[in-house]
Amino acid sequence: MIFSFLKRQATTILIGLVCAGSAFAQDLFSTRLYVNDKVVTEFEVTQRAMLLEVLGAPGDPEEEALKALVEDRLRMIEAERLQMTASDEEVLAGMEEFAARANLTAEGLIAELAKVGISAETYRDFVMAGVVWRKVVRARFTGGITVTENEIDQALANSAREQQLRVLVSELVIPAEGEAKAAALDLARQLSAEISGPGDFEVAARAHSKSPTAERGGRLDWMPLSNLPAELGGTILALAPGEVSDPIVVSGAVVLFMLHDIAVDTSAEPVVANVEWAEFLVPDDAAEIARIRANVDTCYDLNGQATGLPEDRLTVTTRIASDVPADVGLELARLDPGEISAEQTRSGFRRLIMLCSLEPMTEEPIDRNLVRDQLTNRKLELMAETYLEELRAAAVIREP
Repeated sequence: MIFSFLKRQATTILIGLVCAGSAFAQDLFSTRLYVNDKVVTEFEVTQRAMLLEVLGAPGDPEEEALKALVEDRLRMIEAERLQMTASDEEVLAGMEEFAARANLTAEGLIAELAKVGISAETYRDFVMAGVVWRKVVRARFTGGITVTENEIDQALANSAREQQLRVLVSELVIPAEGEAKAAALDLARQLSAEISGPGDFEVAARAHSKSPTAERGGRLDWMPLSNLPAELGGTILALAPGEVSDPIVVSGAVVLFMLHDIAVDTSAEPVVANVEWAEFLVPDDAAEIARIRANVDTCYDLNGQATGLPEDRLTVTTRIASDVPADVGLELARLDPGEISAEQTRSGFRRLIMLCSLEPMTEEPIDRNLVRDQLTNRKLELMAETYLEELRAAAVIREP
């Protein structure tokens, strides 16, 4: 439980700090950093580090605390510029929401934090920066975000398939903090273009990757697709074995992946889903195949391409996912709705396979508006990260 750490504390940390002497206490409240014209104190860094440790956050507590406080200052400075604030009611609601994750009320959480010397103000400031920032981000970006029906179809397909597949990949992780981001992205683009197979990827990973997997050429073990964020999972599924992804920007790094293999995860709990797909037999003519690809976006569009052809040239099938033939299932696993697979030879024709839809079977009807909201929030999070990076790049951050 998140607060097992608290029960192990024999004394209150803050009391120990205060009792260490007045000179130390004075240092505790001295300035640690300036973020533009705003101050971050030693006391705030100590308090935030203690809070992060209680919450089980990864990394060095002091380093992560300093980074988080700088980001909070940037958020609050931008909110002040835009004349946006959070009411007491909104902050309290945020405190209650966060505390509920540990099955506590805000008051109960504050009492638990006090046992290790973390003040109520520290908790309130932590929550308030997030509440205000959400208002800033929504005010700036919500009107410019669109979620298409195709994106909803893709999200439903991912949720239906995510527990059914496992992947074998290699990774190459290039650190990309601050001013190093542009150079890291350039290097990743160069490597993505130059790597032509597993051997090349292994050499590049040993030379450039800063992940612990670098010493084994970036090779990861088999993993369930559900272990990956949806965006990464979709990117990897779109690769052919031996193919390298385009650079993927994540927090603090740029990553390349190479797909080695994909398989059904027989250890995962089966997901009951309906899958609909189309199989279109076309002449073995590269120009004709390219024309079809350019002119179809949905399975419905294939009907127009099949006009005047024998009925068996185009078939559309709906089955429970577990009943899909293995060869078709692995092809469909790589596709998003509306995408066409690599061509396969069949009876002298080329067989094009298109995924029409893949939706989990649930007792309640699927709420597409709920999926739309989830996708909107995901896009807002990505925009917020970029927004914060821009504020950081423009800020003057200095020590006293």
